Amino acid sequence: MTYAITKPVTLAVFIALGLAGCNNSSQTATDDVTTTDAAANNNGTLQKIKNSGTIVVGYRDSSIPFSYVAADPNQPMGYAHDLEMKVVEAVKDKLNMPDLDVRYNLITSQTRIPLVQNGTVDFECGSTTNNEERQKQVDFSNGFFEIGTRLLTKTDSGIKDFADLNGKALVTTAGTTSERYIRQYNDEKQMGTSIISAKDHGEGFLMLESGRADAFMMDDVLLAGEKAKAKNPDEWVIVGEPQSFEIYGCMMRKDDPEFKAVVDEALANVFSSGEINSIYDKWFLSPIPPKNVNLNFEMSDNLKALIANPHDGTQPKVAAAQ
Repeated sequence: MTYAITKPVTLAVFIALGLAGCNNSSQTATDDVTTTDAAANNNGTLQKIKNSGTIVVGYRDSSIPFSYVAADPNQPMGYAHDLEMKVVEAVKDKLNMPDLDVRYNLITSQTRIPLVQNGTVDFECGSTTNNEERQKQVDFSNGFFEIGTRLLTKTDSGIKDFADLNGKALVTTAGTTSERYIRQYNDEKQMGTSIISAKDHGEGFLMLESGRADAFMMDDVLLAGEKAKAKNPDEWVIVGEPQSFEIYGCMMRKDDPEFKAVVDEALANVFSSGEINSIYDKWFLSPIPPKNVNLNFEMSDNLKALIANPHDGTQPKVAAAQ
């Protein structure tokens, strides 16, 4: 079995990005983007994989602890990546192809939807929020994680909540639901906050650490990951009432129920067997690379409920008490 890793550098992808624009859940799908061999032949993703002998898996390089790279740049790792590999094994069983090649393709917050739509990536499990606007462009598996959007800041910054961002500089990651939310929030509240868009979570934290920003808005667990890899984690604190509760799911092309069923069944087997608990403990309650820091991020009641009763819906606006 061959594991290959590639970067998303095709001309077609850059054209697709130019058409879609640099935004997140509000980006508009175009007919030009969704021109895949699978779609053209109405064969679906499983047939595409069978014909090529390869499954192409999307990965992130800095979404700690979901999908990221550490010492080996050619080997993704993380909670979502482990689940992604369970899906790969399920596809091998479904197609009776134990020697199926696996190829990793780098995605970012901005490129992930076009790369799934145009067939470059067969599916991805990372830190992608399932919401109604994205559902118009792609399909999602049953959810595998739930987050709240909060702030990371220095312990002595004086920032305790979103109202304290008045006149401050805030960084968030481009192409995310957080970026869209905070820009709207800033306009509506007339906060005068200077909003900086980073290309990924790692760059966002570097801007915060270097003093270019006073706070970093993102999903709470991703902030915990950035804090864990800081030079001095104790200098940083996660604050603020969550502005939204969101569910992560694996993302795949629309209108392919056969492939979605394989993905959902793979996740359901991990949930029902209890294996999800050991995977969770490995990435959220144990020391993890690159600095062997423990996130100490306990499983929420909402996530326990999601695991007990899996679904592919978006998160309700009002979450259960944490």
